Parts: sequence; structure tokens; C-alpha cells
Amino acid sequence: MPAEPSALAQLYDRVRHLGPEATKFGIVGLTGVAVQIIVFNLLRYAGPGYVGVLEDKPITAQVIAISVATVVTYLGNRHWTYRHQEKGRVARELPIFVTLNAIAIGIGAACLAISHYLLGLTSPLADNLSGNVIGLGLGTLFRFWSYRRFVFTGQVGAASVDPASGPPASR
Repeated sequence: MPAEPSALAQLYDRVRHLGPEATKFGIVGLTGVAVQIIVFNLLRYAGPGYVGVLEDKPITAQVIAISVATVVTYLGNRHWTYRHQEKGRVARELPIFVTLNAIAIGIGAACLAISHYLLGLTSPLADNLSGNVIGLGLGTLFRFWSYRRFVFTGQVGAASVDPASGPPASR
């Protein structure tokens, strides 16, 4: 009688497929960050004398940059990271994707707010660690989990599936 696999071996078997997916997800995310930085800086500083079309409107430039980056990451995740999933309707996926991104941004902002305002850690190092390391890290984990769970579900219809349960038997 074969030995029962250890709990660690069972866990590994259950999550090993996430490695390549997480790598692609990370590459798409880093591409989105690069797009956001480039678009923001082009809007603010690209032009004669380094004056961009939105030089005096940094918030507008940031919103536009985040919007462009969101479209880029949606397309990258849809057509590369989760290309093995059946394609759902963009009209269903995109609003959910945008909503989940807003929640993830809120997670990062909350980490910064707690550190800066509640804990009184106001140095540049503390702000960067809480916002750009802890906040971004937790937001990224939330995005990875939530995209698999609610956006790129592998179902053509509006219902989501539990990714851990695997594909339906008919596929």
C-alpha cells in the first residue's frame, strides 16, 4: 500500500501551477508600473522646456496614467497571464478588474495612512516601506487572488468559479 503524501507535498501539488502564472502576473504588473510612470512623466514634463500638456495638473496626469496602465495590465493578464482560461465577456471582466484595482490601491493607501497618521512614522523611508513595500505587496497579493477568483475565471458567463476546484469535467 503506497504511503499517504505529506501535507507539505499535498500543498505543493495544489499550488505548483501558480509559479508560472505568478511570474507572468508579475511581469504584466511591472509593465503596468512602467507604463504608469512613463505616461505620467510624458504628460507632466515632455515638451519644449520640459513642460508637458498637464504640467500644472499632476492629479489629472496621474489619473490618466493609472487609467492607461490599467488597460495595459488588463490586456496583458487577459491575453497572456490567463490565456489558458476561456475568454469571458470584456463587458463583464473589465469593470470587475477596475473595481478590484481600486480596492488594491486602497489597500496600499491604507497601509501608508496607518503608518503615517496613526503610528506617526513620517520619514521618507517609513512612507516608502509602508506604501511601496507593504502596501504594494498586500495589494499585489489581493490582485493575484481576486483576478483568478472573480475576473479571469475561465467561464464565459458571469458566474465565477473556485480556481482550486479545477476546470469542469467537460473541458
